[in-house]
Amino acid sequence: VQLQASGGGLVQPGGSLRLSCAAPGSVFSINVMGWYRQAPGKQRELVTTVNRSGGTTYSDSVKGRFTISRDNAKNTVYLQMNSLKPEDTAVYYCNTWPSRMSYWGQGTLVTVSS
Repeated sequence: VQLQASGGGLVQPGGSLRLSCAAPGSVFSINVMGWYRQAPGKQRELVTTVNRSGGTTYSDSVKGRFTISRDNAKNTVYLQMNSLKPEDTAVYYCNTWPSRMSYWGQGTLVTVSS
């Protein structure tokens, strides 16, 4: 099963976006969920994770600007992105953490540009 992220788009620097990703209950209920991103010409990187209890981790590059959350009733994970910067431009993916190859979807493109 592929996990499909949605909510990307074009936003100006300093703007906000909210990404969503719904997963099958069999995947969501037992796993730490994460958001990853891949910028043009760079390797995919882990951005943030959230465990079943709501505990979170963030990369230094997004700490204080991005907020991950999960709705266990809806089997959905969210990424609220504030104060966006041009360097946040990337395709954003959701997956479990650690990630599983079979779960990679097409991602959603976030472009931060004036």
